[in-house]
Amino acid sequence: MSVARLHPFPSHFRLKDLTAVSAPVFEFKLNPYQEQAARTTSAWFDRCNVYHGKKKTRFLSHRFDSYAGMSFPDADLKHLETCTSFFLWAFSFDDLSDEGALQSKPDAVQVGVDISMEVLRNPDRPVANFPYAIMLRDIWKNFRSTASPGACNRFHRAVESWMNSQVEQARNRKLDEIPAVDEFIVLRRRSIGGPIVEAMVEYSLDLQIPEYVWDDPILQEMSKAVIDIMTWPNKEQADGDFQNLVFCIMVERDCDLQTAVDLLTDMLAQRVADYVCYKSQLPSFGPAVDAELARYNKAIEQYTQGTIVWYYHSPRYFRGQNVVNKPEIVVPVYERTAPVEMCAGAPSEASRAASQGMFFFFIAVAVFALR
Repeated sequence: MSVARLHPFPSHFRLKDLTAVSAPVFEFKLNPYQEQAARTTSAWFDRCNVYHGKKKTRFLSHRFDSYAGMSFPDADLKHLETCTSFFLWAFSFDDLSDEGALQSKPDAVQVGVDISMEVLRNPDRPVANFPYAIMLRDIWKNFRSTASPGACNRFHRAVESWMNSQVEQARNRKLDEIPAVDEFIVLRRRSIGGPIVEAMVEYSLDLQIPEYVWDDPILQEMSKAVIDIMTWPNKEQADGDFQNLVFCIMVERDCDLQTAVDLLTDMLAQRVADYVCYKSQLPSFGPAVDAELARYNKAIEQYTQGTIVWYYHSPRYFRGQNVVNKPEIVVPVYERTAPVEMCAGAPSEASRAASQGMFFFFIAVAVFALR
């Protein structure tokens, strides 16, 4: 679907409190080791030399350490440090392909993916001088030191799938294509890194869950629902990116921005209800396995609620607005801030839209993203 089919953008839209949609089902809790873990991982991030100066200050102002404290509340200090490092790696790599110099350059993104995947395949070999690969090497080393073999395999597969989705999204951006809603939802589950999150949750508590359990169809449906819930509310505002669920709905339903946001909010509430329904149908795998699985389900629910709460607290999404604990907020629609690349010859549809003053809003709200 073409971006040319988007309705004109208003000056603002209204958004219900999305944390209230999931709060009745998902517990919110803070990790007491957050500040301690933040000091260690901040020093580590400095050594990785990913960003410098104002760019580094801006990146760290998004408080990924706070995100880790909200989403891994029961992890011990060592595991929380790795989880915080994971966020610093994931968000910096995502920014590289999502809003940075490689946003619409799939071939360049693929090079970064290939270098990073070599770290997972051959963790003991020397690492190329690519800071994102160096970060991943350290995270992978810590992960493998305590995680079960199954969790390690799931992390490896999930990172590979997520990285390939970055290439796919870069290709879609280059073509100015907006996917169909169903197609985007599937892609978003991969591009947000949902399966990586599940592996990180498993690692954070060193859970021992047999492989066959993950093949259960009910647990797989719970996984899809919870990933949708944690990802639909997230997308940075005014980043010049058409790859978000709201735009997909606007084009597919031929509706305006407010209608699309309202539809997505209803979709989010339905996914919360779906999760509750699936969880009630989860079979027993025996007392020992059930106990471990109950710990996992509680942890993934905490992660999900922590994620949505963090969206409201981080300047990454709401640009300094006071949006906490309000039943509904009015969100201004900002002009695009990302530079528009004009190729030789005719500009793309996205470039023409931007040059005509089209506005770009913030929340991938599929109802939300928010990764």
